[in-house]
Amino acid sequence: EGRAILVDVNYGIALPGGDMKDRFGLNFDLGMGTEMLTLKNWIFGLGGGILFGNEVKEDVLFNLRTPEGQIIGNNAAWAGVTLKERGFHVEGRIGKLLPLLKNNKRSGLRLVLGMGFLQHKIRLQDDPQSFVPQIQDDYKKGYDRLSNGLMISEFIGYQHLSKNRLVNFYGGFELTQALTKNRRDYDFLDGGESSTDSRLDLLYGFKIGWILPFYISKTYAENIKY
Repeated sequence: EGRAILVDVNYGIALPGGDMKDRFGLNFDLGMGTEMLTLKNWIFGLGGGILFGNEVKEDVLFNLRTPEGQIIGNNAAWAGVTLKERGFHVEGRIGKLLPLLKNNKRSGLRLVLGMGFLQHKIRLQDDPQSFVPQIQDDYKKGYDRLSNGLMISEFIGYQHLSKNRLVNFYGGFELTQALTKNRRDYDFLDGGESSTDSRLDLLYGFKIGWILPFYISKTYAENIKY
């Protein structure tokens, strides 16, 4: 059996933990990766994804709101500014595939460790009908709580590479831990100075991926045919 290059597109859903649960709700992850699967089923690769969500628990615009909870735009009308979660992660991967079936050594238990970089922030989505000068251009940086730092992740699940090459996927559980800090020089909500405290951001979720395999060995490509 020979080596294979695996290109995957994946989608995940996760609940936040640690300091991250105080800022965001349900989290979604859309990503891609490229891996080398060796002769002995070792996995080496690179991957990454974009993080997004619609639930922000910190109201970073509270100092701009009226007693009724509204924000007034430059046209003296209510401005419908919404808060979103946005972010990304990139990591290197190392892992092992443990076959569960005798007749298919490229399908089985998938164990992967990732190490890399994670970033997240609060996106201020403007109202196109009511302009709010206080959150334009560089002023946004004083509200978005941009945070990033080193991360590790652990994945355990099932991977399937079919012998006819038509059905190739993986699915399982992923845990992520990141040590991050606020990277802005100023914060309008904390007296002007940005917090320098370290954060522990956690994600607990489920991820599935579709795999496009490229088999390097001609011998292996011939052996996997029915």
